[in-house]
Amino acid sequence: MLSIGDLSKRTGVKVPTIRYYEQMGLIAAAERSEGNQRRYERSDLERLAFIRHARDLGLDIPAIRELIALSQHPNEPCADADRIAADHLAAVREKIERLKTLEHELNRIVSHCDGGHSIEECYVIRALSDHGLCDGEH
Repeated sequence: MLSIGDLSKRTGVKVPTIRYYEQMGLIAAAERSEGNQRRYERSDLERLAFIRHARDLGLDIPAIRELIALSQHPNEPCADADRIAADHLAAVREKIERLKTLEHELNRIVSHCDGGHSIEECYVIRALSDHGLCDGEH
């Protein structure tokens, strides 16, 4: 049996986050010791490591919840898990494209700067004040 502190140290998940995941039903409510301390099993450690890795990859709570539910049926086809991962990959690629557009625009704005102007003449301030000075939508 592991304390919540031990679980936190072993997974790198902060104690309040572990409590939150417990409240959300992502991990089972912990058994309590005679001193009312939470006590966790090895399966809780494994589940929390799964959640941590999924969160590190950017999956949201509903997707993680669905993946956990799917994992409870090891003999079922994995099409739904594949769909969740593919949907997330598409969303990540979309974010990357938006970030590339932002990078381009910020690079363009910064390229007009030489630091030799007053704030009144600053291109950064002007560009942020007038969206028409931008190269396009972002």
